[in-house]
Amino acid sequence: MKASLLLIGLMSAGIAFAGPPAPHKGGIETKDYKWNAQEGEKIEALKLKGDKKRGEEAYEVCGACHLPSGAGRPDGTFPQLAGQHTTVLIKQMADIRAGLRDNPTMYPFAATLTDPQELADVSAYIESLCIPVDHGKYEGADAAMQIAKGKELYEKQCLECHGKNGEGDKAKFYPVIAGQHYKYLLRQMTEIRDGHRRNANPDMVKVIKPYTNDQLVAISAYQSSLKMPGSMCAPKAGKKK
Repeated sequence: MKASLLLIGLMSAGIAFAGPPAPHKGGIETKDYKWNAQEGEKIEALKLKGDKKRGEEAYEVCGACHLPSGAGRPDGTFPQLAGQHTTVLIKQMADIRAGLRDNPTMYPFAATLTDPQELADVSAYIESLCIPVDHGKYEGADAAMQIAKGKELYEKQCLECHGKNGEGDKAKFYPVIAGQHYKYLLRQMTEIRDGHRRNANPDMVKVIKPYTNDQLVAISAYQSSLKMPGSMCAPKAGKKK
């Protein structure tokens, strides 16, 4: 507990946590890359039942960046996590810990999770959180046009995996994107398209590779407008639904 509070204090003060460098594991840039290989601590954690109460305590260190609500930051520096599938959370944390996904900011904190059980616990807690209604959206004057263009693209090539409402697919490790910040979505899709997200799904890379920057803006604008019925937080008093 004290270690968690110390890390939170360091992050709040803008001080980088000095820990060992992240490992490096070959990803999509290598010939023998296999997306979502069922191995290591990931497969161990997926077999375990997560304890939400223990996970809440383990999440304290995560809340420094992702906020206690799991809402992340509207500027896209830290993603919205609340309501995300446990499978996706476990995979991404295991990939970061193994050096398959490059995230030097998060690595020291992901590394504080002690074992597969703690991965399962913190993922169960995060999945139980409601998805915030207020999050970073596309705010340009042409928002209506961009969302319309993005909707057309999404329904052609993204809906099959990510669902009508951005609900993803827990069994297939496809993430929830409803309630996610526009700027985070845009950054991640750009990195996937350009080969910088080393743990990316090759099937998604094939779909997204031909997209122009303008198309990525449109589809990110639409995705950030999606809501999952039954999973969103109740609107705050005084705010329009």
